[in-house]
Amino acid sequence: MLKYMDSEAKTMIDNNKNRYPYCLVWTPLPLITAVLPFIGHTGICTSEGTIHDFAGPYTVSVDDMAFGKPTKYVKLKLTPEEKQRWNLAVTEGDRKYGQEMHNLFCNNCHSHVAYVMNQVGYKHSNWNMVKVWWLFVAKGKYLGFSGFMKSYLGFFILLSIVLLLSFII
Repeated sequence: MLKYMDSEAKTMIDNNKNRYPYCLVWTPLPLITAVLPFIGHTGICTSEGTIHDFAGPYTVSVDDMAFGKPTKYVKLKLTPEEKQRWNLAVTEGDRKYGQEMHNLFCNNCHSHVAYVMNQVGYKHSNWNMVKVWWLFVAKGKYLGFSGFMKSYLGFFILLSIVLLLSFII
């Protein structure tokens, strides 16, 4: 049972209940993450921890992340003003992206997360897909050893096959 207490906000991250208050969450993409383990699917969570993710064309999933439970998260440090606007920004992001065509390279789940963060004015930055990606690379925490393994297992298998074939050939 994985539970993590956020010391600042006293909000509980509960992996068993799939609740990540004021967090961004990440999960591997089938096949893509096996080749490029730093690429995955993102979602953004409300103050109650419910996950919202831009799952495909005209589709924002709520409490049912498109590619499975998160394996990594980033807990955001919000000001009191940002916390007050947070859920409204998530709802606005869902409304906007629920009317958008999904594109793997330029209008995707990372765009949805960046849009919400811009609506809140998080860290007074102009968020985009690359900045969201970098936030996960630099500050993302795995949800235990199983989260790490789910994220890298495909990559390790593929790497083993390549290494094995290189010794055989």
